[in-house]
Amino acid sequence: MNNSVSEESQGPVRSSDNRLVEQFRAIAELRGDVAWIVDCASGSLSYISPSVRDLLGYEAADVSKQLSSPQTASPLAALCAGLPERITRFAAGDQSRRELLRRVDQLRPDGSTVALDVRSTLLTDAGGKPCALVGVLIDASAERGRAEEKRRFASMLNHEFRTPLSTIDGAIQRLEATATQTDEPTRQRYRKIQGAVDRLIGMLDQYLSPDRMEEIGSARQPDTVAPEVLLQEAAAQVSAAGGSARIETSGLPPLIRAQPNALRLALKVLVDNALQYCAPGQPILLAGHATKDGIELSVRDQGKGVPEAEIGMIFDKGYRGSNAVGQGSGLGLYMARSVVEVHGGTIEVQNVPSSGPVFKIWLPAQRATGKTVAPEWCSSDNSGNQHTREGTARK
Repeated sequence: MNNSVSEESQGPVRSSDNRLVEQFRAIAELRGDVAWIVDCASGSLSYISPSVRDLLGYEAADVSKQLSSPQTASPLAALCAGLPERITRFAAGDQSRRELLRRVDQLRPDGSTVALDVRSTLLTDAGGKPCALVGVLIDASAERGRAEEKRRFASMLNHEFRTPLSTIDGAIQRLEATATQTDEPTRQRYRKIQGAVDRLIGMLDQYLSPDRMEEIGSARQPDTVAPEVLLQEAAAQVSAAGGSARIETSGLPPLIRAQPNALRLALKVLVDNALQYCAPGQPILLAGHATKDGIELSVRDQGKGVPEAEIGMIFDKGYRGSNAVGQGSGLGLYMARSVVEVHGGTIEVQNVPSSGPVFKIWLPAQRATGKTVAPEWCSSDNSGNQHTREGTARK
């Protein structure tokens, strides 16, 4: 098979840089990819690898015809779409068109499909004018197959872990509801188990759900965040809403181990709440300071506060206080609590006389390098002397 589409259309490319084009073709075809070249002056296909027939089931002439006379109903329309427009936009100054990656599911003549990655780059002459569009067609079937296997594997693990956790969750809730005569150490053990189950289920949703796996791909996501940056972003949120904020910090570590976007969500909920109930013209105080074994971040407004009888329910799912204003679902503070507890922390609200309510988030902060699996001072299975921050243990 002759890999030249037309002798006339090869001229401009070869005269501009014949050696560069030949090297590109050799490298692409050595990898097993299908190399192709479009002449920018004529918009026609100058070259395509002979292996295009094996990959797509179409001849080079079929691809060339689709480019020269675009037909939206053609099986090759998705593959060739947009190439002339791209050259026009680049020539008009759109530099984002220089290098592109497109993903196409190409239909073969036999009715099967092949997953393609279409990588391409615009070459320019000495004056910066586009002269050739060069690219490769890469069979991405194996790569996408592996991605689908990862997705199915994540879904299977999610299900296999969630089923026993749901059983434990139901059992411990029943124990807490029925064991009214149980001593306090045992009830602390129940709360510890419940907190651990909630954290594990939260981790499944955050890291092992199929949607999450698809979102993050194989790239490692950030697992540290600067507490002061979180407060500065919260202050920016207040300013954007037309309010004013003060930041006070002391002893905060440079970084803590956490999922940054999750903590941003928790603080956003608290700031939104403060903006809604803050006294007009009063600043919102955003504070952060170190504690003995972690950090505390707080949001304080000058509002009327939470009715004392409702403080224990304010973070419950779907709960709205008796002094709630506007429309709402009662899920904001519940989501904030869920995020904080997944990180092993706690969240609470206190009414401070003469200065309004203050919402406090406590988070464990690891200061040493490495990962601590369990506290050094006791066994993680010994709830009798285990320092706990579940429920009302921390005040």
